[in-house]
Amino acid sequence: MTIGEVAARTGLSVHTLRFYEREGILADPVRRDAGGRRVYTENDIEWLNLCVILRTSGMPVPEIRRYTELARQGDGTEGERLALLREHHARVTAQIGDLHRCLDLITYKIGIYEDFFDEAEREHAGALTP
Repeated sequence: MTIGEVAARTGLSVHTLRFYEREGILADPVRRDAGGRRVYTENDIEWLNLCVILRTSGMPVPEIRRYTELARQGDGTEGERLALLREHHARVTAQIGDLHRCLDLITYKIGIYEDFFDEAEREHAGALTP
């Protein structure tokens, strides 16, 4: 697949794909065709999808790079990969807790304003009746 096709399938920009390549967070080096153009495989797409999820969930690029390096090394690095993912899992879980607390407060404030407007509406309706 071309870089444009990969961009379309992953939702990443061509610029981001090149950045990920430079940062060393693709599982395998990107092959090039006879004309020097990048050629991606289905495995590249799967790896990029994992990277997108890790990045979207807040994993910093250096940690994704470290995870990639460990995966490239293969057998014997599973424990380190597991530890890295567990640490990230704990951070994401904490963020979800923080977001739930934020949402609770926002929901509470919405309720106060809705009650305010409901009361004002009732008072206005009562003032119009003879």
